[in-house]
Amino acid sequence: MSDTIPFSTAIRTATEEQHTEAENSRFMSDMLGGALGVDSYHRYTGQLWFIYRALEGRWNHLSDDPVAGPFIRPELARTAELERDLIHLIGPAWREDLQPLPATAAYAARIVECAHQWPAGYIAHHYTRYLGDLSGGQVIRGTAEKLWNLPHRGDGVRFYVFDAVGNPAAFKREYRALLDQLPFDELERRRVLDEGKRAFAMNTAVFEELAAEFPARRPS
Repeated sequence: MSDTIPFSTAIRTATEEQHTEAENSRFMSDMLGGALGVDSYHRYTGQLWFIYRALEGRWNHLSDDPVAGPFIRPELARTAELERDLIHLIGPAWREDLQPLPATAAYAARIVECAHQWPAGYIAHHYTRYLGDLSGGQVIRGTAEKLWNLPHRGDGVRFYVFDAVGNPAAFKREYRALLDQLPFDELERRRVLDEGKRAFAMNTAVFEELAAEFPARRPS
């Protein structure tokens, strides 16, 4: 019966619990609630750079893949925008001290592994990141601008600004339609749904390590 459920619905439903856990992570709640300093935002943005470099590093190869190819959209590219943000936030030498957290390194390595060996699994990571950026990411942008006096839709928050996506709502509808057209049999469908859960879990692991690094300033 599951094959009657559109895949875009199936993956949203399958990952709902993990998605909620990531959204409500202590680090994100503390950072966006103003309980952490701007250095936490700098560190978080640096971790995103490793993740998106992994996501976008093989786009030239994946663009011709029959499964992943339709999802490789230049207007989604974030690596260059993250680099502009990091120059603004940290300075021109931002790369010198930037290191991935262990959870970030594991997350990026899994994305690269899927990009090389399993394009269908790569789509699960693509979906969890980019559709999230176009949705909840906009809340992060607005909050960061207010908390740390960052220029509206400018350097420091460009990661969240998709100027090349003219109509985000229409884009997301088109993206979900592509998900629904994926030629998965039942076994592959289940594997990709599991990878979507894994993607959210790996993202949550990054938040947990960031929370350990940046304990909130709480009233005594």
